[in-house]
Amino acid sequence: MAALRLAPVQLSTPADQPDGLLGPAAIRDLAQQLELRPTKSLGQNFLHDANTIRRIVRTAELRPDDVVLEVGPGLGSLTLGLLPAAAAVTAVEIDPRLAALLPRTVAARVPALADRLTVVEADALRIGELPGPPPTALVANLPYNVAVPVLLTLLEQLPTLRRALILVQAEVAERLAAPPGSPAYGVPSVKAAWYGEVRRAGSVGRRVFWPEPNVDSGLVALDRRPPPPGDRAATFAVVDAAFATRRKGLRAALGGWAGSPAAAEARLRAAGIDPSTRGERLSVTDFARLAAIPAPAAPAEPA
Repeated sequence: MAALRLAPVQLSTPADQPDGLLGPAAIRDLAQQLELRPTKSLGQNFLHDANTIRRIVRTAELRPDDVVLEVGPGLGSLTLGLLPAAAAVTAVEIDPRLAALLPRTVAARVPALADRLTVVEADALRIGELPGPPPTALVANLPYNVAVPVLLTLLEQLPTLRRALILVQAEVAERLAAPPGSPAYGVPSVKAAWYGEVRRAGSVGRRVFWPEPNVDSGLVALDRRPPPPGDRAATFAVVDAAFATRRKGLRAALGGWAGSPAAAEARLRAAGIDPSTRGERLSVTDFARLAAIPAPAAPAEPA
């Protein structure tokens, strides 16, 4: 996986904003150069509102020494806002046309900051190692269709990430930040909470995107903290089982995971959890404690 660094090219559209950020006219110009038609399969909805970009960067609370990981930079709207606020930005872009254009856009609009950018053409779900210093913050307008798996994969693979601020579909934002016992609480809520404290960080309307999506968006912030005691994979297996049939009590819902409803009840009681409780009532710490309970010993075979 190689970093792309192309020679600067003068773009036809001048900066829409004094700080070089892209506006609607510049977005259209760049897309026309590429003969780009945004695709739903790649979740391509490009930000074109400078005030929204500035708000996202402020909300990210970046430090001057932060190395930012941006996934899905697209035409560079958010990238241009992040570069002045961080020591470096590593942008991971799956579309080769966009990956090739981004360094040239940055060089044309903020030439003094061009050296801070590294572009990696790759699928964020399969990035492996990244070039340069390890990232400390994730700030991204994530494609709606893969937002949750991308977030969880990056948090697992990149332990140096101390903070994340992602822009996602409003419904996904609600699920990620939902507390135990709330209607939106589910698998994404618990798994995100394994890595840190998650909260809603604002709403974003649909009119700041091109093309305009048919849903509103929301910002989600995550501040990393040590995970609860226990094994992540084992805990996530319990979480998946508990919410596969979320209307059932945990005795029944975890029967397959534990081997039988009776075995599930034994492990639930050993963890101090009422077997009639539903998964939506348990915190990530509860799930981790339950996952750590060993399976009951099988009865001895008669001599």
